Amino acid sequence: MRRLGLIGGLSWESTRLYYDAINRAAAHRLGGLHSAEITIASLDFAPIALAQSEGRWGDAGAVMVRAAQSLERAGVDAIAIASNTMHKCADAVTEAVDLPLLHIVDALSAALNRDGRTRPLLLGTRFTMEDDFVRARLSAAGIEAMIPEAADRETVNRIIYDELIKGDVRDESQAAYLEIIRRGAVAGADGVILGCTDIGMIVNAGNSALPVYDTMALHSEALVGFMLGE
Repeated sequence: MRRLGLIGGLSWESTRLYYDAINRAAAHRLGGLHSAEITIASLDFAPIALAQSEGRWGDAGAVMVRAAQSLERAGVDAIAIASNTMHKCADAVTEAVDLPLLHIVDALSAALNRDGRTRPLLLGTRFTMEDDFVRARLSAAGIEAMIPEAADRETVNRIIYDELIKGDVRDESQAAYLEIIRRGAVAGADGVILGCTDIGMIVNAGNSALPVYDTMALHSEALVGFMLGE
């Protein structure tokens, strides 16, 4: 089994979800008492979130680079970032290490293309929705992601940072997300991307008006595929 180097703590709630999903997938595929070989560089998210809000992406990227380099020294075979938003710093990480970066959007694009989805609704932090580091990579794969209207983007972003990142799950926030998804369906979306690794706490295939593409789950499956040499 190849060893994965995971940059986590972005938030620790999402890293918990990744750790669970990766190990469950490894155990399912290998059977018995198997689990995944993972080295995690778990970061303190508070200063990174502050750098995000202040637009200091160079500072945030430097933290990511140091984490990736520590994982490289630890002898892992590939790097993964357990966050959608921090893939904004993916190029800096790629340039700093001599290891492959297993990009979250590549796993997402593969699933969307497999199902013939070309116009999904993208939900995530305001950086993920409004900047181009996710949408441009999707576009290169023939997928033109929609984003909600400005007021809805603010709601989606606020719930992520004020609640989900802290593990705070509220019925009214779930209802707000589901209504935003419903409006996306009316506007012509053919799927919904859970483009923050915490959104799966409140949105799933059972309650969404659109087919769900959970980036955390898709990324985790792809990571296990790499680890097992598939």
